[in-house]
Amino acid sequence: MNQLKKSLKAVARDLKKLTQKTDKMLKRLGKLEKAQAAKKPKAKAVKKAVAKKPAKLSASGTVLAIVKRSRKGIDTATLKKKTGLEDKKIRDITYRLRKQRKIKKDRKGVYVKA
Repeated sequence: MNQLKKSLKAVARDLKKLTQKTDKMLKRLGKLEKAQAAKKPKAKAVKKAVAKKPAKLSASGTVLAIVKRSRKGIDTATLKKKTGLEDKKIRDITYRLRKQRKIKKDRKGVYVKA
C-alpha cells in the first residue's frame, strides 16, 4: 500500500511538471501568433500567365475544321488523306455533323460548311 502511494505521488508530481511545461508552451505560442499577426503581409508576386497548349481536337472537330477551310467543298477521299481516319469513321462523322447542321452535302460525297 505504501508503495502504491509513493507511485501515485510520483505520477501526480510528473503531471504537474507536464502541466507547467504545456502552459509555458501555450504562452510562447500566443506570443508568436501575436508577432506574426503584427507583421504586414508581403505583396504577392504577380505570376505571368502561362501559355496553354492548344487542346487536341476530336475527330469530329478535325473533320469540321477541314471542311470549313475548303472553299469549294471537300470529298471523303480527301478527308481520308488529311485526317488518316478510316472510311467508316469519316462517314459516321459527316453524318453526325450533317444532323447537327454544321456541314451540308453539296453533291454525292462532297461536303461544305453550312
